[in-house]
Amino acid sequence: MSEKPSWMDKVESMASKVAAQEGCVLYDIEFVGIGKGRTLRLFIDKEDGSVSIDDCSNVSKGINAFLDESDIIPGDAYNLEVSTPGLDRHLSKPWHFQKVVGKKVYIKTAKALETMGVTDKKWKAAKTVEEVLESADDSGIRFVVKDVEIKIPYGMIDKAKLVFEINKGQKK
Repeated sequence: MSEKPSWMDKVESMASKVAAQEGCVLYDIEFVGIGKGRTLRLFIDKEDGSVSIDDCSNVSKGINAFLDESDIIPGDAYNLEVSTPGLDRHLSKPWHFQKVVGKKVYIKTAKALETMGVTDKKWKAAKTVEEVLESADDSGIRFVVKDVEIKIPYGMIDKAKLVFEINKGQKK
């Protein structure tokens, strides 16, 4: 994951405060694009996942006032988007992983799993895992697949997201 510019830390701090004032948490932040196509995206969430359009609107208004006043983002104009992280949300911070323990996640690693101590022949050359997350702590994540333990440090994860599954077996 690439390094953020220093002004992003200030924007993230303010966005966290604005989100908290609206009863939300700042899930993630990204700044993408070039020239006139630049976009600052804020992803907000609530403990129960019930983020409304009004929540997004209120956070947008609050952070927009700060951004207009501080003129902190260098360069040309940009767009501001505030939304939820979605059902197949990306995972990048330890608390993101801790929140989805017990759910299926997709992980793409920087190197083969054998470099992380996995010796099972089915898994050692693999660079992707799509399984139920067994645990997550401050140093990394852990899967157990058919008695094979797979531990992956956060620094080895290139991409991670929650896998949205529809419960087909539930009766109405």
